Amino acid sequence: MKVVFIGGSRRLPRINDVIRARLDAIVEGGLAVIVGDANGADRAVQAFLAEHQYPHVTVYHSGRQSRNNVGGWPAKSVEAKSAKKDFAFYAAKDRAMAEAADYGFMLWDGDSKGTLSNIFNLLELGKKVVVYFSPKGRCTTVVRRNDLQPLLHDCSAEARSAFESRHVKETLSVPAEHPAVLF
Repeated sequence: MKVVFIGGSRRLPRINDVIRARLDAIVEGGLAVIVGDANGADRAVQAFLAEHQYPHVTVYHSGRQSRNNVGGWPAKSVEAKSAKKDFAFYAAKDRAMAEAADYGFMLWDGDSKGTLSNIFNLLELGKKVVVYFSPKGRCTTVVRRNDLQPLLHDCSAEARSAFESRHVKETLSVPAEHPAVLF
């Protein structure tokens, strides 16, 4: 069973029609879902999946217990090097999800450094990512970091700076063609 890592910005607490259509396709396709435990996009996705009584979900969390597990699904705790609940504490969980996934579906507000980091992690592992970009209200399939360029025109200066600091030589070995639809 293929696995999709779904994550996103805490500032995106609602599922709109565009996101719903992609989630419906994931459910209909029977993909295994791994999702984080944060408020915002993670919790909204969990609520959607729980409403559909979707069984193929694992909730990843840092620390002893998950902050949100709406459907009571199996949970996977990821040990973080940092005991302090900071970016590094939660980034360990995100990295583990990127490693476990075959694809990504990121709900990005154009500002969240955590979501942008998840996109980078997936790409660095040679995995394709569908990015729902809320400033434009649409999804884009991203195969290489260069594919993020059009989205960055509508991002915060901080997100552009984060992109530029991590945008080194392109070394991903993925096909040049973009799939019309991953899910």
